[in-house]
Amino acid sequence: MAAARSDPDARPLTAGQLAEMRRVSRVKVIRQRLGMTQAEFAQAFRLPITTLRDWEQHRSRPDAPARALLLAIERDPETLRRLLASAAE
Repeated sequence: MAAARSDPDARPLTAGQLAEMRRVSRVKVIRQRLGMTQAEFAQAFRLPITTLRDWEQHRSRPDAPARALLLAIERDPETLRRLLASAAE
């Protein structure tokens, strides 16, 4: 801790600085893990892009069915993508 405090480029954050930080939304983490843009993610998983943006920017939160869909995407994105693609045909 002393070494961190003495390094001007890597000082620990204060409690006030930590309180001002916001977590990255889980939805954004999932999307980024898949290497997809918002538009690609929204299209692949049949989500309105405005809804996706609202979730990522913390303007709204996914409801229970949406959280279940996100969990399924997180666990097996390829299966979900395939199922949703075949349902469109």
